[in-house]
Amino acid sequence: MHHIRPATLSDAPAITTLLTQLGYPGTADFLPQKLLKMLGHPDEILLVAEIENQVVAFISFHIIPQIALAGEFARISYFAVDAHARSLGIGKTMEEYCTTMALERQCDRIEVHCHSRRTDAHRFYFRQGYEESPKYLIKKLRDCGSSTVVL
Repeated sequence: MHHIRPATLSDAPAITTLLTQLGYPGTADFLPQKLLKMLGHPDEILLVAEIENQVVAFISFHIIPQIALAGEFARISYFAVDAHARSLGIGKTMEEYCTTMALERQCDRIEVHCHSRRTDAHRFYFRQGYEESPKYLIKKLRDCGSSTVVL
């Protein structure tokens, strides 16, 4: 059985490991500062899932005001389930938990950017009711020191 809870600063090592599995190595040096910033912001939601007190998944979720529509929107920016804990329903439970939170915060949609090479993740999101919305444009402003950028 898994348990979902808000992340804490002490979860940084586990989140670093999960980010590495997701294709983002080298986050250990700056992740604690990022967590401090996020954990103190009311529109930044960072959750972890545990099995037997071990973090096996995390999701970074944001509530973003919309200027042209009455509702807000939510964005999943990073979401990873440990390779050894996949297919146990953890991802589904976490996504559904975030959906509930988004509805409580008056969001009218959730969006997620998921790189074209992440075909397993696409299947997951389609099962959860997401639809493809073509065109995601990005403008790189600077290299943040990572030799590998995985979007």
